[in-house]
Amino acid sequence: MTGTVTHDPSPAAGGRPGRPLIVTEDAALLDDLLRLCAAAGATPEVHHGLPERGGGWDTAPLVLVGDDAARRVRGAARRRGVVLVGRDQDDSGVWKRAVQIGADHVLMLPDGEQWLVDRIADVAEGVGRPALTVGVIGGRGGAGASTLACALAVTSAREGLRTLLVDADPLGGGLDVLLGGESAEGLRWPAFAASRGRVGGGALEESLPELHALRVLSWDRGDCVAIPPQAVRAVLAAGRRRGGTVVVDLPRRLDDGVAEALAQLDLALLVVPAELRAVAAAGRVASAVGMVVRDLRVAVRGPYAPGFDEREVARLLALPLAGEVPVEPALLRPRGTAKPPGASGRGPLARFCATFWEQALVEAGGVR
Repeated sequence: MTGTVTHDPSPAAGGRPGRPLIVTEDAALLDDLLRLCAAAGATPEVHHGLPERGGGWDTAPLVLVGDDAARRVRGAARRRGVVLVGRDQDDSGVWKRAVQIGADHVLMLPDGEQWLVDRIADVAEGVGRPALTVGVIGGRGGAGASTLACALAVTSAREGLRTLLVDADPLGGGLDVLLGGESAEGLRWPAFAASRGRVGGGALEESLPELHALRVLSWDRGDCVAIPPQAVRAVLAAGRRRGGTVVVDLPRRLDDGVAEALAQLDLALLVVPAELRAVAAAGRVASAVGMVVRDLRVAVRGPYAPGFDEREVARLLALPLAGEVPVEPALLRPRGTAKPPGASGRGPLARFCATFWEQALVEAGGVR
């Protein structure tokens, strides 16, 4: 059981990693808390009572107070990030003690173990603001969604942001191929098929191929492996906790795994060629995606059919216009001579991506 008394505890200031503080004399409870810290990859500071002034009580990003120690810390300075931990589910007095010490949460073991592991892991990873997460999906086949997803990710990385590019389409051929890194060392999606619960953000980042200053989660060239929705949720949540930006290349078919990816997006771009059949197909995609994604925008790709321009396409789809997606000439060159989309930092596609990130980051409240 967990319960909120006042407000959610905040992570370490500025997103910096820190050591949780444990205050308890209960040996059995201490053993459990040390076990949970180990599971979360954190090494705690342990005291039997309130630390001396200026010690861990003031600086720890998370304080775990055993119910046995509540009386001993009652006079401590009020701060965020205090959790009162007990075992007696029937003790109604625990809420009064929580208020007396200014705790944010009351947690009962063993029921609240997973919640606590997640909170401790957040501290160990130095979690700050989650990544700005952008999905890209084609209004029809061949719309250029993968090209735009790669260009957005390459541009984000070039701007100095921590960037993760996620290939959510197992039938798309692999974004690592589009980036010229199909032989790069690192894990691909099948390695995460059994993921459940929480995936460490730092461990995920270090395990993936690094291409063009960004991390890429793509598919291998083996048999198609079904990735359960729980694994999609765990992996994307881990990527988002690292901050920066996450770009997700989405398939047009919507299954449970894709729905999990859509649920974690801050916004999505629907790439639509400016011709009638593409707009008709995109309307069906927009209808399905719009049920999950609150901020869906259309990115229009030329050349334009007679009577069409980007504003007309946006009007027909009743979606906000993100802009016109230019064709990247380098993609038309023979394989082996082309640079990844947007890699040069020059040209209309790179300018589109730079403008998109500038506006999106401002809307999201600044650099993450």
